Amino acid sequence: MNVLVWVREGVWPAAVDAARELAGVDDAVTLVHVVDPAIAAGAQGAYAGLLGRGGWSPRGRTDPGAAVTAAETGAEEALMAAAGERLGRDAAPVFRRGRVEREVVEACAGMDLLVVARDGDVRRAGPKSLGPASRYVVDHAPCRVLLVWP
Repeated sequence: MNVLVWVREGVWPAAVDAARELAGVDDAVTLVHVVDPAIAAGAQGAYAGLLGRGGWSPRGRTDPGAAVTAAETGAEEALMAAAGERLGRDAAPVFRRGRVEREVVEACAGMDLLVVARDGDVRRAGPKSLGPASRYVVDHAPCRVLLVWP
């Protein structure tokens, strides 16, 4: 069985724990994390809008979009390392860029099971218990989906 675990900030331990319990010794486990480049682009756009296209680089100020991208990459690598360590077995890490929900659905290609931790309002049951990206993934994943509570 091919198991895909969606590693997301805040709720990833529950998904990793569920995968650790369910995946057999012969099963392949993949950890996927997605970063939306629109976040860094927003910082870059704000900088360009406030300071003009050229910014103030002659005065030593640089575009914050690059700093945001570097911070995202560092945080992503640390998060995936922690998830792999918690899983306690070999897992293939997959780093994707794009709209989070669409990238996760695309990463499901060839998988038998997707493990997702819910990320919505923990006081509610039903549709509000999932965030928009999770709802999209649950509705469109081309494989079985295991939804766990964090």
